[in-house]
Amino acid sequence: MKALLIDDERLARNELRRLLAKHADITVVGEAANADEARDCVGKLGPELLFLDIQMPGDDGFALLETLEPPLPQVIFTTAYDEFAVKAFEFNALDYLMKPVDPVRLAAALERLHDREGSPSGAPPSAGRIARLAPEDKVFVREGERCWFVELKMIRLMESEGNYTRVHFGDAQPQLFRSLNAMEERLDPRCFFRANRRQIINLAWIDRIEPWFSGSLLIHLKGGLKVELSRRQAQAFRDQMSL
Repeated sequence: MKALLIDDERLARNELRRLLAKHADITVVGEAANADEARDCVGKLGPELLFLDIQMPGDDGFALLETLEPPLPQVIFTTAYDEFAVKAFEFNALDYLMKPVDPVRLAAALERLHDREGSPSGAPPSAGRIARLAPEDKVFVREGERCWFVELKMIRLMESEGNYTRVHFGDAQPQLFRSLNAMEERLDPRCFFRANRRQIINLAWIDRIEPWFSGSLLIHLKGGLKVELSRRQAQAFRDQMSL
């Protein structure tokens, strides 16, 4: 896959190029230091993937994307600032990597790229397939004046509140501006389980389980939260977690 690096910092481009050299399926075909250079490179080189900084002299990364002709390349944002995460995903970004880019997070982003595009052999992706988030991935959460950029593995419980989702991590319980159903589509079912119509639990946070009424189960999460699994979901839980 052909990649274009767009960043006004030469050292940042050099470091990203070095990290990408370990991924044989990614070929860096060019670099750009600003939006004007990037538009020219996109037209001439036809990249399939952009590694895009947000804050640059002149047009920022978002303005650049708004001026490109569709179909747009896949986009992985690389930035030193976490406050743009929500807007980044409004552009259907594949990922949002913080500088300095962590090699493990980069590898996870490229793995999701393969999930979205199809297998490395070139097989077409399944219709409607959505890239799954890994436990180490971060989501941007904002409530009032407070903001968090939290790893999914730290979220022990998600609860539906209409079109929003209440997430529980640490001592915080802010809202995520996505529905629970939308979140479920992005979560790895090996790590998260739909306990009932309103709640999703992080399997890593289960402390103990006890039988409950009429074949249901009561899940005790670390930190004191309790979640009831209906009889149907309790059976699905047993089937999933049994050897």
